[in-house]
Amino acid sequence: MRVLVTGHLGYLGARLVPLLRSAGIEVVGLDSGLFRDCAIAPPEPVPSIEKDIRDAEAKDVAGCDAIIHLAGFSSEELGHIHPALTFEVNFEATLRLAQLAKEAGVRRFLFASSTSVYGPGSAARGEGSPLAPESPYAVSKALAEEELARLAADSFCPVVLRTAHPYGLSPSLRFEPVLNHLVAQAAIDGCIRLEQSDRRFDLIHVEDIARAYLAALQAPQQAVHRQTFNLGVSGESYAGTEIAGFVRETVTGAQIERLTDRRSAVADSPAKFGKLERLLPDFRPRWTARRGVVEILDAVGRLGLRRSDIEGARFSRVQHLKMLVRLGRMDDELRLVSAARLSAASGSL
Repeated sequence: MRVLVTGHLGYLGARLVPLLRSAGIEVVGLDSGLFRDCAIAPPEPVPSIEKDIRDAEAKDVAGCDAIIHLAGFSSEELGHIHPALTFEVNFEATLRLAQLAKEAGVRRFLFASSTSVYGPGSAARGEGSPLAPESPYAVSKALAEEELARLAADSFCPVVLRTAHPYGLSPSLRFEPVLNHLVAQAAIDGCIRLEQSDRRFDLIHVEDIARAYLAALQAPQQAVHRQTFNLGVSGESYAGTEIAGFVRETVTGAQIERLTDRRSAVADSPAKFGKLERLLPDFRPRWTARRGVVEILDAVGRLGLRRSDIEGARFSRVQHLKMLVRLGRMDDELRLVSAARLSAASGSL
């Protein structure tokens, strides 16, 4: 099997590619390289296409049996800053890539969506629940899902994976995820600054996300054709105070500081999980959030990270993009305008 992975250098892609290769799958990556200088470890070496997803061409998908489409704007914050570009990248570019794939005879198309498409609410929603996206990011994902369903045919199998809140270690590490961020704060400052104490977070480790994609890729077509899966773990839904509590249990001496909540609990998008395990019985999540705390704590210490690292351009995607704009490396459409590496500049910011 030959699989194109878009966004293969990203937070999830960097964990997924080695897993695919270990399963004997031939992988080709497609990534613009926006965040290549943010990595804490070299990526898995695979043939790759350095290109913005908006510029994908028929030749990029030719000869592929499947596409795992991870590339896109993955930040709610970035969506609010650049709503039109979020629509262009997450919706228009996704639809175009899927059309190219279908025309080229690619049989399976796995799309990275989000449980945020359910919109505000306190009741957990299953895959058949109505969607009510509110943020530009969530709207872009919901629209892409709708159009992918229209493209489905016997010869083209779209699969949608709506992922909950990720956490865990990746070669392309990020500290926007709530668990990663709280652990880093506790380890570096000895203080857990809790802004969303009552909000609930459905958590899933990035490795389990990668394993779910592998399961959906290898499953018989009848098990996944035109299917949508909520990707999370039953029993791994926590209020912010609960996450802070077991972070404090692990990080000796850390104190919790409650800040004014920026959003209330009704702004959650809770989801029901378990469909993936029912239809694909070979998949079972392996991680718990408590184990993830230990993993991130070890990484923060091993890497010798400081507060400036956690909040700066290396581990915050939005801050990194802002830095690229300041350096003249990126234009107003968030396209790279220079191929030079940022290693020296990153080290001084």
